[in-house]
Amino acid sequence: MPTKLLFATLAAALAAFVANAFAQTPAAAVPRPAPQPVAAAIATPTPPPPTLDATSWLLMDYATGQVLLDGNADARVEPASITKIMTSYVVSAELAHGKIHMEDPVTISENAWRSGGAGTDGSTSFLELNSQVPLKQLLYGMIIQSGNDAAIALAEHTAGSEELFATLMNQYAAQLGMTGTHYVDASGLPNANHYTTAHDVALLSRALIRDFPDEYAIYKIKDFEWNGIKQHNRNTLLWRDSSVDGIKTGHTSSAGFCLATSALRGEQRLIAVVMGAKSEKARADANQELLNYGFRFFESHKLYTTSKPLATPELWKGAAPTVALGVAEDVVVTLPRGRYADLKASMDLPARLIAPLQKGQAVGSLKVELDGKTLVERPIVVLEEAVEGGFFKRMVDGVMLWFESDEKPAASEVPASAG
Repeated sequence: MPTKLLFATLAAALAAFVANAFAQTPAAAVPRPAPQPVAAAIATPTPPPPTLDATSWLLMDYATGQVLLDGNADARVEPASITKIMTSYVVSAELAHGKIHMEDPVTISENAWRSGGAGTDGSTSFLELNSQVPLKQLLYGMIIQSGNDAAIALAEHTAGSEELFATLMNQYAAQLGMTGTHYVDASGLPNANHYTTAHDVALLSRALIRDFPDEYAIYKIKDFEWNGIKQHNRNTLLWRDSSVDGIKTGHTSSAGFCLATSALRGEQRLIAVVMGAKSEKARADANQELLNYGFRFFESHKLYTTSKPLATPELWKGAAPTVALGVAEDVVVTLPRGRYADLKASMDLPARLIAPLQKGQAVGSLKVELDGKTLVERPIVVLEEAVEGGFFKRMVDGVMLWFESDEKPAASEVPASAG
């Protein structure tokens, strides 16, 4: 066939292909997923949250990290012995990295020995000068008895000195997003440069429970004996409420009475933090009020799962006509009971998606709101790799893209897919 005739034939075929493509009904920009049936929830009145006599406080849902209630939660306060939550977090992290071991013999220095009984709240594990104590026993003594001597001995063994250990504490705090916190020691002695916030304590507590569940299990032990001396856990809620399984007390004359707690009821876990209460009883009562209110008047819903596409928009220059989009991890929200039907969810996607796209690649965002307030925002990702189409597919789509509007569509509302 002559060359000129061949090109004419190809051009005619291409023209027909383009005409046919333009004649097709374009896919919706963001198809809506069909919601699964959800039992109708009757909206119930929610009483006002408790009013607490404390410097600051916060109630957080563990699964979502959402702040449910708070009062002055970002104010800088003294952590006192709540510092030891971070001390145990750092020790647990270094154990997980294999840098130290539970069986390590730890020598009790004069610095650690002198700190016993003279620190934040007079707490001590009664360690003997120059004795060697297994690291595991020190960890128990610090967590259960709130031993200052145990905390400093752990810090010195982990980092070589308490000063270097404090550097580690601050590095881990930065990784966890604790922007209102700075440490200078391992036990919580008063210092103008040693501070935190109720919000940061909740972030740290959540990370401890999530990252080191085995070490966190120590926090619910009610008493511990060392050198023939038996001491009780200072968290009195362990005796009052069987759902409470941590976390830590703190007290100095300047910090007041502080307490971070966590409780698990059914499948829901909450974290409460109260800083600067007036007495030991007041801090326990305040934490109990926060926990009871949260469990009674808030509920969690899984809205979207990683395996289910939220949208299948048109794919340009791809081997497949569409691409499946969804979330990289399950989306769970916590909200007042009976308000599920009032949730508003929307996706923000680009005007066009062009192959190739990698699995897990972020291409947009999902936002879930209640009463105009954002409860959760997550990236929308590609669920399966979207490869390029053949030569003619890419060429035709390239021509068609010349005629496509660059205007970005408005964010599309999507219903929750699970209750």
